[in-house]
Amino acid sequence: MNSEMIFKQILDCAFEVHKTLGPGLLESTYEECLCYELEKKGLEAQRQVMLPVNYKGIKLDAGYRIDILVEDEIIIELKSVTKLNELHLAQMITYLKLSENHLGLLINFNSKLLKDGIKRVINTNE
Repeated sequence: MNSEMIFKQILDCAFEVHKTLGPGLLESTYEECLCYELEKKGLEAQRQVMLPVNYKGIKLDAGYRIDILVEDEIIIELKSVTKLNELHLAQMITYLKLSENHLGLLINFNSKLLKDGIKRVINTNE
């Protein structure tokens, strides 16, 4: 399955979770439910994946964690905030660079309409 097909399935799962739960819950709740939906579709979803920082050839555990990594290629960063801002986008771009992954999805479940809380992010520094 290619990245675009996986991406579409992730979106379908996210919309299902939002339709069922609505906004206003903790990120951890959305993470658990989204992983459940992804696994139901047969996708491999790893939660809280450690993301080391490579500093001058040394890998450091600086405490960074990817919320969900799907099929070892798409990073999902979950939020439950009033509004996504530039810091959230910068975080996703950094995660993509550090992991050397190409595609990320920033999802704010605290949006009345989930489509307004979704941002697709591409790593252009590959």
